[in-house]
Amino acid sequence: MTIFELMRALFSFIIIVFISGSALFAQDNEQQLAMQYNANGDTQKALEIYQKLFKQSNETYYSYYVNTLLKLKNFDEAESVMKKLIRKHPETNEYQIMLGTVYTQQGNQDKADAVYNTVLKNLPADQMAIANLASSFYQTNNIDYAIKAFLQGRKILHADDAFTYELINLYRLKRDKAALTEEYLNFLPTNPTFVNQAESIFATLFEGDTDYNMLKAALLKRIQKDPQQIIYAEILTWQYMQQKEYDLALNQALALSRRANDDGTAIFDLCNTLNVNEAYDTAIRGYEYIISKGKAQPLYIAAKIELINTKNLKITSGKYQPADLLGLEQDYLALLTEFGRSNSTVFAMQKLARLQAFKLHKFKDAQKQLEDAVNIQGIRPDALASCKLDLGDIYLLVNQPWEATLLYSQVEKDFPNTAIGQDAKFRNAKLAYYTGDFTWAKGQLDVLKAATSQLIANDALNLLLLIADNTIADSVGGALKIYARADLHIFAEEPEKALLTLDSIDKKFPNNSLSDDILMAKSRILIQQKNYADAVPLLKKIFDDHPTELWADDAVFMLGDIYENRLNDKATAQTWYQKIITDYPGSLWINESRKRFRLLRGDKADS
Repeated sequence: MTIFELMRALFSFIIIVFISGSALFAQDNEQQLAMQYNANGDTQKALEIYQKLFKQSNETYYSYYVNTLLKLKNFDEAESVMKKLIRKHPETNEYQIMLGTVYTQQGNQDKADAVYNTVLKNLPADQMAIANLASSFYQTNNIDYAIKAFLQGRKILHADDAFTYELINLYRLKRDKAALTEEYLNFLPTNPTFVNQAESIFATLFEGDTDYNMLKAALLKRIQKDPQQIIYAEILTWQYMQQKEYDLALNQALALSRRANDDGTAIFDLCNTLNVNEAYDTAIRGYEYIISKGKAQPLYIAAKIELINTKNLKITSGKYQPADLLGLEQDYLALLTEFGRSNSTVFAMQKLARLQAFKLHKFKDAQKQLEDAVNIQGIRPDALASCKLDLGDIYLLVNQPWEATLLYSQVEKDFPNTAIGQDAKFRNAKLAYYTGDFTWAKGQLDVLKAATSQLIANDALNLLLLIADNTIADSVGGALKIYARADLHIFAEEPEKALLTLDSIDKKFPNNSLSDDILMAKSRILIQQKNYADAVPLLKKIFDDHPTELWADDAVFMLGDIYENRLNDKATAQTWYQKIITDYPGSLWINESRKRFRLLRGDKADS
């Protein structure tokens, strides 16, 4: 070939490519225009364009053309188009399924089913072909037939475990809980790492006792058939926890632990969850089991500590007698006598100190406990910081503010821009507030209102506004200084002293601006004493008489929480949470209120 002929051939090829590209570009523009017509409701104009494009390329544009025909209810033309394509390409299942869609929209489901069943009957023993067919069914919203395709595929391939992931997703989409449960229970014995995923999906999909009882029945049936299969027993433990059948959950977990003769790690983790759910008696039984395995077990000391901590939670979460607290103190002291004061028992020392300081008011004993703790060699930095903060609190309570601020400042310096560092800064600000140095406190709080911890930011903002609101008319803040002393008594859990101090404010400063603050303080005292019923009218009075003041949204949220979690009146709780949403949309409680309101209303959490 001469150079001239080569150049001419190359030029011809470029022209062909250019023309083809131009045609494709024009088709793409026309398709975009048709889609715009459809979006604007001008379906007839869209049809004219799709009809033209379909004539140019049947396979590329048939779905757009046929779907537009269906939109205009031109069923005969749609059926005719699909039959022609099927005659031309009888092996293409996609066309058969689209014909079935035409029949369905025409109202002739029997014809559609006949088409679909013919396709399923002729399904080849090819995994990819089966998956493609199921995908075509799914894309036309035929979930049932997509499932049938996968199940038929299993039979043809003689593989009962084929397409498990696909079927799980389809059953989940269809909300077929029984089928989903069976699919997972077939799958998990050989794939136990997926158990957390299964439990998460069950929790999202299940709507009440009926669903959980269905799962329980399926599990018990399988356990009876295959008692050595541990995964079923593990899920049964989880199922009992979801239904708040805590004793049954622990019994199941204990049986597993005894069978495996393990170190009790699963029991320890379960007990921690039981504590979160306030099932203290059950958790105590679990920790006692771990302790009974002997001192050689790695979790022995941890279980001993958590056992006492759980008893602490049980006692202090309800109304208790002084004897209960003294017994708890002796438990901590016995533990420290047995294991000594070391890095591994520092948390027990810290809990004991808090008990002694805030419940028993043995300030000197608590101080000594924490002074020993901060001097332990090798103590972790975060544990040291936490003990220093608690020791600072005790110095504050025994009227040693300089020692307290020194410790707070050390932690703030050692942990800059962290939650514990911000906590230390907030405690320093509160110390200034308690001691009447409002100007310095305001400077610290002004920084903390932008803290990364929402809780600290919220508390800092509230305290900042409290100081600002009550030092306008009274620049010295005489009434506020008395209120701050009462606040310190509340912090120290000295309710009688706090109430006497609060009641003295109106006598000394009859025109003070602290009426809503005093109501909130008295509410906090009653809540501290577990006297929730008497706290309710005070919180309601804040909302009724001071709806735009500092504590209004806090009072409303607290009412919702009390009715939900203490008085077991879900309907009334829902009403109070709704008030946050409607009356206080800018409140920092808005997100939590919205979440709780939806759960009480019966909404399912997002999957």
